[in-house]
Amino acid sequence: MVGLSRLSVLIAALWFVFGAVDRTDAADVLPREPGIETTIQSQIDAFLADDFATAFTFASPNIKILVGNSDRFGQMVRNGYPMVWRPGEVRFLELRDINGALWQKVMIRDQAGEFHVLDYQMIQGAEGWRINGVQILRRPDVGA
Repeated sequence: MVGLSRLSVLIAALWFVFGAVDRTDAADVLPREPGIETTIQSQIDAFLADDFATAFTFASPNIKILVGNSDRFGQMVRNGYPMVWRPGEVRFLELRDINGALWQKVMIRDQAGEFHVLDYQMIQGAEGWRINGVQILRRPDVGA
């Protein structure tokens, strides 16, 4: 039970860090970046295979330090981002520059048919694009 409590604190800390982004400044919409989309899709594919070790390789160095290891990363995703762990459909929306940070918006339909919009903060390093944080945004109003 102590491990779950620590995980809850970690999730809250990550939400605080990445949920506090100031979105009041105008975002510049950028052209699609295939490398960013490939990184996110590759991580989702690893989640679908329950390959948390591979999924963890797509996290930025900051996330790796915060989370610690692939097992804890897997717990965090299963508990906090179930729609990412088991998506029914993934659609890439716009890539934006917000205050100098790149954010890839992604719409995910979960297994129950619910739609979720997530924002992935992306950074580029020596090993390519990495995911530096994920925010769950307001669910879109989708008609039947």
